[in-house]
Amino acid sequence: MIPFNKAFVTNRELGYIAEAYGNAHLSGDGAFTKQCHGWLEAQTGVSKALLTHSCTAALEMAAMLAGIGPGDEVIMPSYTFVSTANAFVLRGAVPVFVDIRPDTCNLDETLVEAAITPRTRAIVPVHYAGVACEMNALQDIARRHNLLLIEDAAQGVMARYHGRVLGGIGDFGTYSFHETKNVTCGEGGALLVNAPAHAQRAEIIREKGTNRSQFFRGQVDKYTWVDVGSSYLPGELVAAFLWAQLQEAASITDARLAIWARYHASLAPLEAAGLLRRPTIPAGCEHNAHMYYVVLAPQFDRQQVLTSLRAAGINAVFHYVPLHSAPAGRQFGRVHGAMDVTDAVSERLIRLPLWVGLTEAQQHEVVTQLGAALA
Repeated sequence: MIPFNKAFVTNRELGYIAEAYGNAHLSGDGAFTKQCHGWLEAQTGVSKALLTHSCTAALEMAAMLAGIGPGDEVIMPSYTFVSTANAFVLRGAVPVFVDIRPDTCNLDETLVEAAITPRTRAIVPVHYAGVACEMNALQDIARRHNLLLIEDAAQGVMARYHGRVLGGIGDFGTYSFHETKNVTCGEGGALLVNAPAHAQRAEIIREKGTNRSQFFRGQVDKYTWVDVGSSYLPGELVAAFLWAQLQEAASITDARLAIWARYHASLAPLEAAGLLRRPTIPAGCEHNAHMYYVVLAPQFDRQQVLTSLRAAGINAVFHYVPLHSAPAGRQFGRVHGAMDVTDAVSERLIRLPLWVGLTEAQQHEVVTQLGAALA
């Protein structure tokens, strides 16, 4: 079986974990966490980066920092993971689902402004497959309507939009370091804070609502409960693993891009024959090869294609069930406009195996078997 995903290990992880163990500091915010914070801040240019135990946690923190509350509305795509919506539903807000673009599967920026109401507080673009949303247009809309822009860049580590790093463009950004992501620590994430005014409160929310970080910097003589918050920081062993990955983030990205490019070239004939559509990378977007997907032509039954691939030893998979059609999406959110593209993509998209170490021979087999399934 050619697996869909296989987490890459740099061979430094165990050494760093042993070092963290030897330092006898395991609870988080130790030396490895600080190194990860420094790397993220240097990479993205944000004023504050904070490791979290998941991207879900980072999104929840962003919702709190944004002051999202009951009755507020937050515009987002429906074609995303549940955490994008859950973070705001937990604050009492209503996700407003808008359709996606057919070329990138990203939030359709031309539909966002019409979805704005007096209750709208934020726009949450999701950079699908590590390909940037049209952030210039979204920033302009957010500015004109006095809205916050919160990037769900779970899939966007090391990707850029017109030279700017994804996650570092909006007011807040979030990363995922889940096992399925390019850079991983098994489970983990990060919150990126652009405005310095939010940095101190972000630390407080992350530390259970206390000013513990200020205490350790000697800014207060004792720490206490000062705000709402929760336990959002990861342990130091997780940070040690992540530090090894961040040190190799550029080489990991290059390796994945080479695999992505081979898929793209090999699948061109199937696209030319009208059997599928390959991903589109708009001008100005530097993607990170987070995934390679194809969108099948309407005449094919996706499940039959997936079954054929699995029978041939290839673990290809579908992706999201749109949130607007999920039971909780219907209960907590609302739809603005038609969702034709979202519905069509969700029924026809297939993600192909992509991981560092996938060989050319394995890729050739994937492409051959996909072509056979569509013959």
